Amino acid sequence: MPRPQALIQMWNPYREFLIQQHRFYVSEASTRLMSQFDNINADADKAADAWLERRGERFDPDRDDEGAIYEEAESVAIEFYRQLDEMREQTRLSVVAGMFHAWEKNLKKWIVDELRRWGLGSHTIGVVWWADFPKIVELLGRLGWAVQDQSNFALLNQCRCVVNVFKHGDGKSLAELKRDFPQYLIDPINSKFGLPATEIEWLNHSHLQVTEAQVQDFSEAIIDFWRSVPENMYEQEEVELPSWFMKAVEQDLRARS
Repeated sequence: MPRPQALIQMWNPYREFLIQQHRFYVSEASTRLMSQFDNINADADKAADAWLERRGERFDPDRDDEGAIYEEAESVAIEFYRQLDEMREQTRLSVVAGMFHAWEKNLKKWIVDELRRWGLGSHTIGVVWWADFPKIVELLGRLGWAVQDQSNFALLNQCRCVVNVFKHGDGKSLAELKRDFPQYLIDPINSKFGLPATEIEWLNHSHLQVTEAQVQDFSEAIIDFWRSVPENMYEQEEVELPSWFMKAVEQDLRARS
């Protein structure tokens, strides 16, 4: 009996390269980007001191209230801290978005590189690059690998939703996040002062937050994903590939003939 043909293959050295590349991104993002926010309390104090120095050059003992000036300097420190804290959250979300998009692009590149071995052309390659995450999951499932059954899938799906809300703001992805993954929507004022949680319906994209622990969870899910990719996905009897994919395949076959 002839051995079934491998439709898609994952070369182990390439797998290790993808994992190393991902780890480098996460490590350097932490070192070069997130580390800049390690001392924002001290940075806020420096901003207040600089403001006081500039204000002191215009100090008039006959008109100015020294206590009020120091209160204003404290307000400067609080506002500087608030803006740095917001920048830290946005930077962390940017790191997550970059991590997810790099993974998604590498995944699609691997798929299309394998499809080229089939002799397929630009239509098929194009629809894979245009396909969203659920379609890629569907395609891999029809080829014999049930991605949605992998232990890393839940976190990858959460990461996808977080990145979409970060990118697009309010919309379909925010509704999905509220319904399925509300832990990523945080009201900073209520959480800081121990007040009752804000009703989820009142939260929007501006309340999107991820913690360092959640970033690490997303990172490990991506590594687990690459580790779990089968070395070979073999040809199967009665494989029914997705209609959106087969339509492009037929276009390529017509163009070739």
